Amino acid sequence: MQLGRIVGRVWATRKDPGLEGQRLLIVQPVTADLRDTGKRLICADAVGAGADELIYWCRGKEASFPFLPAEIPVEATVTGIVDQVKVG
Repeated sequence: MQLGRIVGRVWATRKDPGLEGQRLLIVQPVTADLRDTGKRLICADAVGAGADELIYWCRGKEASFPFLPAEIPVEATVTGIVDQVKVG
């Protein structure tokens, strides 16, 4: 899993039927010391994250697991909201 910050939301009027009712969020990956790193990406939301929240997300086949038994066609998913980060 990786850290990120919610920076926006995507609305799509036409999408795969498996994505009906799913929220899609724009995530900026961040480092452990909360500095931006890498390109922004679109993630499905499995936890109800909101604007500017610090989250963790996963990528790949595991990104669809929070939605089982439904088969959601996603590459990345927000899987948790971070309350606190303590480094070192």
